[in-house]
Amino acid sequence: MHRLVNVKKDNDIIHIKGSKFMYAWVFLATLGFLIACFFLIIHGLKFDSKYSILYLGGGFLFTPFYLYLTLWSLPGFIPGKVLLTIVQGENSTIKSKKGTVLIKNIRNIDLVRNPLNLINDIVIETFDNNKIKIRTFNLLDDLDYQVVVDQYIYPYMTENARKVWDRKVNLDKLQKVAKYERQEQKID
Repeated sequence: MHRLVNVKKDNDIIHIKGSKFMYAWVFLATLGFLIACFFLIIHGLKFDSKYSILYLGGGFLFTPFYLYLTLWSLPGFIPGKVLLTIVQGENSTIKSKKGTVLIKNIRNIDLVRNPLNLINDIVIETFDNNKIKIRTFNLLDDLDYQVVVDQYIYPYMTENARKVWDRKVNLDKLQKVAKYERQEQKID
């Protein structure tokens, strides 16, 4: 398993949480950019440099943007936040706050960046034309997402959904970077 994925197993129930590295990364990025904006505003208000107007302009321009991104990211920092739960077995499912999906009903699964808030969502399309978006709050990076899907969801997908996933995933990259290798799993 990729060393950064925060997975809690309880028999056939798997809870996927954000990685500790991504928690730190998102926290430092959002807080760091806000601090930098306030720093620009404070130093711009001193008017002791010929760039003071640029400092003020940059600070006032980017503060609302980074405050907006920070507010969108805050729900991900709830302690113990579970992004999704995978129940393995004959009728394996993916559970999230948005609902429950049978894994056999998945036609396509993707990690998509929302252009409005720049947060990655796991988008699941089903055979009955439903679309479920699971917010990750950017706490699951691309490699972690691929490892989770390949290890815990892929074995229970239909053959067509597996073919779609095989076209998307780069197993060589996962092996080199994440030290993950797909295991042939026996499904009862």
